[in-house]
Amino acid sequence: MKFGASMFFTDYSIQPADLGRAMEERGFDTLWGPEHSHIPLSRKTPFILGGELPKRYYDVMDPFVTLTAVAAATKTLNIGTGVCLVAQRDPIQTAKLVASIDQISGGRFLFGIGNGWNQDETENHGTVFTTRHKLARERVEAMKAIWTRDTAEYHGEFVDFGPMAARPKPLQKPHPPILIGGAFPYSARRAIRYGNGWMPQVTSASKAPLTEAIPQFRRMAAEAGRDPASLRIMIGGQPPDVTLIERYKALGVEMVYPSLPSEQRDVILPILDQWAGIMRRVNG
Repeated sequence: MKFGASMFFTDYSIQPADLGRAMEERGFDTLWGPEHSHIPLSRKTPFILGGELPKRYYDVMDPFVTLTAVAAATKTLNIGTGVCLVAQRDPIQTAKLVASIDQISGGRFLFGIGNGWNQDETENHGTVFTTRHKLARERVEAMKAIWTRDTAEYHGEFVDFGPMAARPKPLQKPHPPILIGGAFPYSARRAIRYGNGWMPQVTSASKAPLTEAIPQFRRMAAEAGRDPASLRIMIGGQPPDVTLIERYKALGVEMVYPSLPSEQRDVILPILDQWAGIMRRVNG
């Protein structure tokens, strides 16, 4: 089983390059960077984990910037958006960002995406909240066209552009893995429809453990004509629970990872050491 970690990088947290080097030294597989462009002071939708929205959500840096710093400071550690809010991003520019960071990192980028829960934030970007899922799908389809075709075009309800040339292309072929994040069952359906994997999310309504959802996801994939074994499963926000992680491993989950606090080295390094010990216990 692979292990990663997620960090809301802020101006008061450990630096991305420092965390990347520390994780690589301990044998972690992937460092994930979440995204929020901003947090409106109004709130039409409750926080998906319940309670008050943590300060780090207001303060988080752009993941493409922080992950590029990680890529430059490491050699083997994968980097991933966990998650990129594609319903809030221009698809042409985002396609170039993804291709560029995949090239810079030597093909180590994982494109974790989500459609967002914060209605006010989404609407500030000109996106209609109720149609954001279809918008996100069209943007992903359009980005795939840009990544894989010398002359790309896309014509949908929300995304529409004529023939274009856009380079660089991603180093990974046909493109970096697209991993769909969100709560069961809706994100599972999206992952099966246009993703390469699923990042199930624990929410106030979909609590841990997610062991029951994984077999259901595989059945849904088979019924939709997808090979269940081809769809990667990576679960974030996990506690340091060896028994639970071994259950996930037995179910074929590829990776688990914790969400680290936005703190400095003195807090973060002991947490990484704890998880390195869990890695050894789970993988031998």
